[in-house]
Amino acid sequence: MEVIKTEIEGVVIIEPRIFKDARGYFFESYSQREFNEKVAQIDFCQDNESMSTYGVMRGLHFQRPPFTQSKLVRCVKGAVLDVAVDIRKGSPTYGKHVAVELTEDNHRQFFVPRGFAHGFAVLSDVAVFQYKCDNFYHPEADGGISILDDSLGIDWRIPTDKAILSEKDTKHDMLKDFNSPFSIDEPLY
Repeated sequence: MEVIKTEIEGVVIIEPRIFKDARGYFFESYSQREFNEKVAQIDFCQDNESMSTYGVMRGLHFQRPPFTQSKLVRCVKGAVLDVAVDIRKGSPTYGKHVAVELTEDNHRQFFVPRGFAHGFAVLSDVAVFQYKCDNFYHPEADGGISILDDSLGIDWRIPTDKAILSEKDTKHDMLKDFNSPFSIDEPLY
């Protein structure tokens, strides 16, 4: 696998080695050993999968301490625009984001460390999205910032009138009104 660094430390894009022939393709979608060597020492404990249709926007979510999560995400069917926003108080990249298109054809994965809000928008008719987490989900620790906050400067590539959000995701604070539970002093993993 090739690890592509982004403008924000700790947030990386992973390109797998894909072996293609007349039968199709094969690739190793995850290797604990290689991930630990090239990205970070992480013990993932929960895998999640969602299916969504065009225009669905999920996020921008995080888990509050002590239940924070790092995530390794990928799109196994269709295409999504996946985004990580730095929400660590005192970070030089606070409020900045990294966006990457994840598709069934590019097989890319995106690593989102702790201290980041995460979300995605579905660009294809249907998308199946998978993610590994390094901590179990705790509903009482659920948090978010508004996926529609223009101050974040995210081009979701979905017309606003086509966006489909959950009721919960319409109620998150804008970044300017948000009191982050994360600090630059806390570890990313």
